[in-house]
Amino acid sequence: MKKIILDMQSGLYAKAIRRILVQELDDFQVVISKQPDGTAEQCKILHPDALLMEVTPYTPWQLAQRLLIRDRLKKEEPDCKIILMVDDAAEPDLAEQVKTAKQDGLIDAFLFTSATESYLAAVVDSI
Repeated sequence: MKKIILDMQSGLYAKAIRRILVQELDDFQVVISKQPDGTAEQCKILHPDALLMEVTPYTPWQLAQRLLIRDRLKKEEPDCKIILMVDDAAEPDLAEQVKTAKQDGLIDAFLFTSATESYLAAVVDSI
């Protein structure tokens, strides 16, 4: 069974993403991180296959903070895939920064919140 940890600003949004992934993907366990400052520690315990984190302009969900979590996680779990999600309509500049992080090899994938449910599941399943 593959494990995914979700770290989202909104608990309601995280539950919706978990529901989508569980419905669309077979043999996946999806766990919601309770707090961003505990995400890296939770990853050490659960050894996830992927970490999906929302990026916003607000602390503690800013891109720089997300990349710090990525750095800590990669030391312990180098095979864990890092996926960042950003609202491309509300935050186009931030979306461009996330895209650049992918181009620079810092993350494995990115998603825009405008993506469909099936596309979200397909991206997660593909990595």
